[in-house]
Amino acid sequence: MKSIPITDISGFQIGYADNAALGTGCTAILCRAGAVAGCDVRGGGPATRDTDLLAPKNTVEAIHGVLLSGGSAFGLEAGTGVMKYLSEQGIGMPVTPGVSVPIVVQADIFDLAVGDPAWPDVAMGYAAAKDSEHNVIRHGNAGAGMGASVGKILGPEKAMKSGIGTAAFECGPLKVGAVVVVNACGDVFAMDSDTRLAGVQSDQSMEEIMGMLYETEAARAMEQAQDAEASRKNTTIGCVLTNGQFTKAQMNKLASLAQNGLSRTIRPVNMTLDGDTLFAMTTGEVPAPLDVAGMMAVKAVAKAVETAVNEAETAYGLKGRKSQ
Repeated sequence: MKSIPITDISGFQIGYADNAALGTGCTAILCRAGAVAGCDVRGGGPATRDTDLLAPKNTVEAIHGVLLSGGSAFGLEAGTGVMKYLSEQGIGMPVTPGVSVPIVVQADIFDLAVGDPAWPDVAMGYAAAKDSEHNVIRHGNAGAGMGASVGKILGPEKAMKSGIGTAAFECGPLKVGAVVVVNACGDVFAMDSDTRLAGVQSDQSMEEIMGMLYETEAARAMEQAQDAEASRKNTTIGCVLTNGQFTKAQMNKLASLAQNGLSRTIRPVNMTLDGDTLFAMTTGEVPAPLDVAGMMAVKAVAKAVETAVNEAETAYGLKGRKSQ
């Protein structure tokens, strides 16, 4: 399995738009020809758009874009900007003469507590889609990763800056990659190791911190609960890209398998107030075993998570690993 740039997976274009002063942004992943797609939502508090369309029982067989965005539920309006851009290009499902409806699905992180309370709007979504014409990849403080942070379980003053990352691999003609925005309450570790890359700025392990929160006496527990409000403002989102020839049902399974990449790098993950969501898109060019694509997706997601924190720079009072 060989590491490749995610731009080597043809048929997809990735664009970014953000506002560094306000601490938010979005990232558009477009497939102009249409992609068979699936989705897997593990977190208990998602902010998503049109994910029901991706269920195998429903009729839509191809989508034209995935938007990863900041702004929590407010940021969902940015998806309309992506639709506007695509419709201007004549891309979408024909519904009446001269009218096509682009299918754009979306997931958002909570970044309203970073920088100024702001969120991507229709104009920013449009700008991200247009930027995909350049297809230049950015990591760390960029796009939907602009306001991302990790390690918030003891409050924002002990958190660290995170961001967006990508990774991709090829095995023969099969290519699989991932774009991930890391905004977790937990810590981020190198894949399958105890090497902590970013998270709570404390000498204690996450297991010790969780135990302390659980065992604290009532008065202190109330104080900790106030601090723990920050742990409600999380979500890791992303999209797996491949050229494998898979059905809609298989793409939903691929998105599910890819979630293991989060489990192998983020601790804890998939909490009740997270919105952890992964999409999967394919151009369907190469016959391939789903399990092989799944193993590649796990590694791509995990490495994209590592990149997101390794490339994050200090901002908004949060230390970034790249700046250390």
